[in-house]
Amino acid sequence: MPSTTINDEPIDTSGALSVFHAAVDELNRRYGKHDDAPRMTLDELMPPLGLFIVARVDGHPAGGVGVRPIGDPAQRLGEVKRLWVRPDLRRGGVATDLMSAIETRAHQLGYERLYLETGPAQPEALALYVTTGWTPVEEFPPGAFTHRDSHRFTKAL
Repeated sequence: MPSTTINDEPIDTSGALSVFHAAVDELNRRYGKHDDAPRMTLDELMPPLGLFIVARVDGHPAGGVGVRPIGDPAQRLGEVKRLWVRPDLRRGGVATDLMSAIETRAHQLGYERLYLETGPAQPEALALYVTTGWTPVEEFPPGAFTHRDSHRFTKAL
């Protein structure tokens, strides 16, 4: 039986970057290439306010997810970014485990509420968020960017 671990990994390390870029590649395949760089930098996924976690199966990167600060810093709001799981491991609980881990770690960092968005070309992500206790919302906090056609969610920690 494969051994799965989930740990914080700095976003500037090879394992975290490989997962992050796999997530970006998949988004580009599903929605067409677009440049999110003006709206997000890798630095936002670095401590002390951001983080990235990586799931590994038998030591090999299998998925990951990050959190970054958004909105008014006094409100301690975070945004979950770039959840991705290797296609051969999907529907096996890795995404659920990653989301549980990022919620726990975000709470440990002092976040009180998280937000995330997903698009219409990601029905599996939409189903995951609905079944794991995320609440749909119309808008993100002031100053936080969202894509026009996205489904937005929030969760109190």
